[in-house]
Amino acid sequence: MNKLVILSIDTATEAASVTLSVDGAAAGTRTSSEQKDHASWIQVAIQELLHTTGYHMRDIHAVAVTAGPGSYTGLRVGMATAKGICYALNIPLITENTLKVMAFAVREEYGSNAGPALLCPMIDARRMEVFTAVYDSDLQEVQKPTACVLDDSTFKEALNNATVIFFGNGSAKWKHLCNHTNARFIETNILLSSWLGKMATSLYLERKFADLAYENPVYLKEFYSYTKK
Repeated sequence: MNKLVILSIDTATEAASVTLSVDGAAAGTRTSSEQKDHASWIQVAIQELLHTTGYHMRDIHAVAVTAGPGSYTGLRVGMATAKGICYALNIPLITENTLKVMAFAVREEYGSNAGPALLCPMIDARRMEVFTAVYDSDLQEVQKPTACVLDDSTFKEALNNATVIFFGNGSAKWKHLCNHTNARFIETNILLSSWLGKMATSLYLERKFADLAYENPVYLKEFYSYTKK
C-alpha cells in the first residue's frame, strides 16, 4: 500500500511553516519568522522541503492549509498556494480553522497534564482584539471562532464553569486583564503545519475535502484598505 503524503501549509500567523507528512508523521518541515516575506518564501520552502525529504510533487496526495483566522495577507498567500498546487496536480484540498489546529496541538502536546479543561487559543488581532474560540477536550466548539475585543468580563461564563487554558500570541494581553482562579496560561511554540498534517491525514481518509473553486479564507472580520485621496 502506498504511503499517504500530504503537504501542509500555515501562513496564518507571524511564524509560517510548511510540512510534508507521511502517514501522519512529519517527514520534514520548513519555517519562516518573517511575516512580510511569506509570499516570496513559501515556494522556495516547498521545493527545499521536497528535495531534502526525497519526495516529488507527483508523490503528494493532498494539500492542507490553515484557512484562518489570522493575517489577511498570510491567509491569502497560503490559500492561493494550496489551491494552485491542488489544481495543477488534480489532488484534493483540505482546510482547517487555525484556532482548531492550535487547540489540537495543545491537547496533543500536553495530554493528561491539561486535565479536564477547556482550550482557548488566541491570535493577536491588534489593540485589545483577538481571534479566539473555546473548545472542549474533544475539540467541539464551546464558543465559536470570533473576533473579540477583550474586557475584564470576557469568557466569564466559561471560567465560572470550568478550568480554561489560554494560549497563543493573543493571550498575553488577556493575562493582564484576567485574574479568575480557573484561568491557566501556557506558553507554546507550535509549528501549526506539522499538527495540521496529523489532522489532515484523518480528514483525507474520511474524504472531507474543501471545494477547490469556492473555498475562501476565514477572516472573521472585514478587511479595510485605506488609500490616499
